[in-house]
Amino acid sequence: MIDEIKQTLNASMSKSIESLKNQLTKVRTGRASASVLDGVSVDYYGAMTPVNQVGQVSTPEARLLQIQPFDKTMIAAVEKAILGANLGLTPSNDGNVIRIPFPSLTEERRKEQVREIKKIGEDARIAIRNARRDQNEVIKKSEKAKEISEDESKKFQAEVQTVTDKYVKQVDEIVEAKEKELLSV
Repeated sequence: MIDEIKQTLNASMSKSIESLKNQLTKVRTGRASASVLDGVSVDYYGAMTPVNQVGQVSTPEARLLQIQPFDKTMIAAVEKAILGANLGLTPSNDGNVIRIPFPSLTEERRKEQVREIKKIGEDARIAIRNARRDQNEVIKKSEKAKEISEDESKKFQAEVQTVTDKYVKQVDEIVEAKEKELLSV
């Protein structure tokens, strides 16, 4: 039974960590990163297609993102999709490529970003604690149904807490690394 609980716990907590990493890639740090465009789709002949599939995305400079569409007729559509995504970026094109300059972040904007990072981290911690609560309820129900003893219940809950602590520590490390990255730019 504990193996099943641990599997479920690890699966849901791993999803929380992946979600956290995914959300943090969208937080701009002042450096150009192609991951900022994740989730931005463009209407490519009637099908919504991610920007990175309609053109080559590169970072020729630390603060510049460049997109070279495979089909030059898509330049306006890609530019419009980036503007419509509200990323706080202003693309410009020269007819062949789209250039997206990343402005340096002001001190106020950095502090705002740090608050946003901490909030995202806290949301991940909450998701992890919810997973812990769900599995503890499974253990308590099993105890009430006399499937496991009270001692086993306490032991299982302690193991669930150990796994939870491991994942919360992981969240803290990821958030701290992102804060350092943001403040060191």
